[in-house]
Amino acid sequence: MAITGGQSAAVSERPPEPPLGPPAPELSPIRVLLLLLVLAGAAFGIWRLFAHNSAAGATSVSPVYAPYVDVTQTPTYPFQLPSANPVSSVYLAFIVSARSQPCTPTWGTYYTLAQAEQALDLDARTAELRAQGGAVMVSFGGQANSELAVGCTSRSQLVSAYMAPIRRYHATAVDFDLEGATLANTAADTRRAAAVATIQRRLAAAHTPLRVWVTLPVSKTGLTSQGTAAVRAMLRAHVKLAGVNAMAMDFGPGEGATHDMLGTVERALTATRDQVQSLWRTSGLSLSAAAAWSRVGATVMLGVNDVPGQRFTIPDARALSRFVAQRRIARVSVWSLNRDSECGGAFARTGVVSNTCSGVTQRKLEFTHIFSGLRGTKTAHASASAPTSSAPPTTSDNPATSPYPIWSATAPYVAGYKVVWQGQIYQAGWYNQGTAPGSAAGDAPTGPWQPIGPVPRGSHAPAIVRLATARYPRWSPTAVYRVGDRVRFQGLPYRARWYSSGQQPLDQLPPDPSAPWQPLFKYAGEPASNTTSGAS
Repeated sequence: MAITGGQSAAVSERPPEPPLGPPAPELSPIRVLLLLLVLAGAAFGIWRLFAHNSAAGATSVSPVYAPYVDVTQTPTYPFQLPSANPVSSVYLAFIVSARSQPCTPTWGTYYTLAQAEQALDLDARTAELRAQGGAVMVSFGGQANSELAVGCTSRSQLVSAYMAPIRRYHATAVDFDLEGATLANTAADTRRAAAVATIQRRLAAAHTPLRVWVTLPVSKTGLTSQGTAAVRAMLRAHVKLAGVNAMAMDFGPGEGATHDMLGTVERALTATRDQVQSLWRTSGLSLSAAAAWSRVGATVMLGVNDVPGQRFTIPDARALSRFVAQRRIARVSVWSLNRDSECGGAFARTGVVSNTCSGVTQRKLEFTHIFSGLRGTKTAHASASAPTSSAPPTTSDNPATSPYPIWSATAPYVAGYKVVWQGQIYQAGWYNQGTAPGSAAGDAPTGPWQPIGPVPRGSHAPAIVRLATARYPRWSPTAVYRVGDRVRFQGLPYRARWYSSGQQPLDQLPPDPSAPWQPLFKYAGEPASNTTSGAS
């Protein structure tokens, strides 16, 4: 210890050596805090930039195929059946203004939303599709009639008109098909955009986000100036657009579609992509050229287009599917699922423009099977249809709350008859008797019954439609009746099929062909073939 202490004393007597550099700065707590704040702010800015660019320009989109279904087309298309619709998502078209009430939403002016349930079972069909894991989208507008924003000038009423079908059908996305005079209406653009922005905010607050597409006509050079104005109005109102869906069909003269339909479609989509990138950028949303494809949709018209000489064929569909997959275009649709079959019966008819067939040589649903291979598409499965069982029902159906008659094992059913059984609605595909709906032998595609969907809440007994308006004498148990005699029993009219006495008429529908009395009435929803001729 002494040696150590002596050495310390000797050193302390020497003069201090000059420092090797400037003194180290002292880091006060305030300086440390300021430094951390600066670093945190820089990190947040980088995150915001990355998140903003990712939201506007994500390129990880998997293309989805979702066809349009023409809701009011006759015959009604059973989009809820996997055998008729191999994919799980559809765009139902078109919601437009009622003819005399511009703020009332209707299906093609033919049916209000309530009437569409009564006439088309649309509530039940959409519920059936959702029960299978599918998604329902609603399309507003279209080429004919008036899109809601054109005539409905009240913002609150317009919001309500748009919301009604969204809520009723639990739509996950909407589509605004803007064409013709609708597209030229800039005031409607502004009203529509404001209403949609309001709806999106409300649904987002309720944790039920809504995707919004704008569907617009295109040429080989892309959108028209009116089309870009409609998109700009949406972005200006801060609508979160899923994208712009290009109607790549019915091209003008000189665009090459008559000899190169596929090439014209691809050029139109590429031009639309460039315009989408520009529109997003001018709205302050960064979007790369590659990412802009994720904001583009493509809709083609199957087979023969409205313009003579223009055809979109099966080989075109295969090539377009590859084009879409390579560029990761967000969405592919077709007009329409109703048309995805060959025209004609035993002999194919080509070159036909029809609402119910394509006019080109194809197998049934061949276009849909091609596009359903796109990576993001969720396909339906035949096993996903209404549950089947051979066991007796666990609960009885109530005629007072059923929109159609309860199925009867003894009644004969011709094609088109609708019945209720075990809480589900079914429609006969062909004549049958004694085959129960909801059974392994009963349901489509091999059985005679097509599942439509669950009985909607609030349903009531079907209305009776009298086919004879004259007032006939009451049926008497002692009278003798011959062929053609008419009577009234319990307020309903009947006609004698043959000689009878003491056999009272039955109100069973469908009528028993072995019974002596033919009902001169029917229930709403029965097939037209059941209408008795000469009933008046």
